[in-house]
Amino acid sequence: MTRIAILTRTITTANAVSNDVVGMYEVLKSRGHDVRIYADEWTHPELKVRHAMRIHGFLQDAGDVLIYHYSIGWGLALDLLNELNCRTVIKYHNVTPPQFFDGIDDYHVQMCLEGRQQMKIIARSGCDLYMSDSAFNMQELVAEGASPGSCTVVPPFHHIDRLLSINPAIDILDKYTDGKINILMVGRVSPNKGHIALLEAFATYYYHYNSNSRLILVGIEREVFKAYSQLIREMASLLGVQGAVVFAGEVPDEELKAFYLVSNAFMIASEHEGFCVPLVEAMALKLPIIAYGATAIPGTVGEAGLVWETRDPYLLAQSLDAIVGDESVGVAMGLKAQRRYDEMYTNERIEADFLRALDALL
Repeated sequence: MTRIAILTRTITTANAVSNDVVGMYEVLKSRGHDVRIYADEWTHPELKVRHAMRIHGFLQDAGDVLIYHYSIGWGLALDLLNELNCRTVIKYHNVTPPQFFDGIDDYHVQMCLEGRQQMKIIARSGCDLYMSDSAFNMQELVAEGASPGSCTVVPPFHHIDRLLSINPAIDILDKYTDGKINILMVGRVSPNKGHIALLEAFATYYYHYNSNSRLILVGIEREVFKAYSQLIREMASLLGVQGAVVFAGEVPDEELKAFYLVSNAFMIASEHEGFCVPLVEAMALKLPIIAYGATAIPGTVGEAGLVWETRDPYLLAQSLDAIVGDESVGVAMGLKAQRRYDEMYTNERIEADFLRALDALL
């Protein structure tokens, strides 16, 4: 039995990094290891979390293991990596470049700036293992000095099993099964997510192909990004599609599943992703995917969707029309997406990849 501390700056519910932390914890605990979670802040109601400052009392032996989930600047984590006499593992989720938050929120600018600056230190700190959500993330670590031989890709654990098992919200199914074409995007409302470009693509489709359509945006809107949320609404109005855009906000899983089921396609124009779990949710629920090929998105989607390097709203609109205009095309793409999920992204497959990566340390 190995003592293992899983460290993350913040842990909460409905968050990709937190879900990965919980998934690791459950897998390692089920294998008989002594596993604890440490953080600086937490709001998860069902999880026992200890403050990161208490980690020294747990990791005391050179054979113990620290797994640090790195996604933002955090000076304390750097100190712990230096101070603790144990084996160290990095799980890199990517750090959003700070320029996305310029003029939106100074705190996120600073935290992301620190996070990007700390990458070189972490990459060159000689950790025993560097796990990344995606090949894109791994390439960043290698570029900053991490040894390629110590690097591997392990997709994040997720809650899609729950999404597949629950019943969808009937009221959402009834409301949005009305003959309109539903285009879905899931993801927090954040400046790196490309909502403006998405609106441009939808407006192009709406006016040039099918005005009997709507864009559904599902994702939490935080007060710190209020200026960005307002900008999105102003752009929808400017483009003349404000009446065809649904801002659903953060929704419970039952409603989230219903939104996937009533939608004809999943479309995303994000400019920066370290993995993008909603793409995998869409795959699991057989929803055709259309995307701009930024950062980790091409690697996550592979050949299971239409991914374009050129950021052209007409290209996305044409792709959307090809999918919804021919039901057989949409069905075929949905099945191809589901096959990719089954082959690469089930929690069982991720567990096998995770344990294989950790094998030498346990």
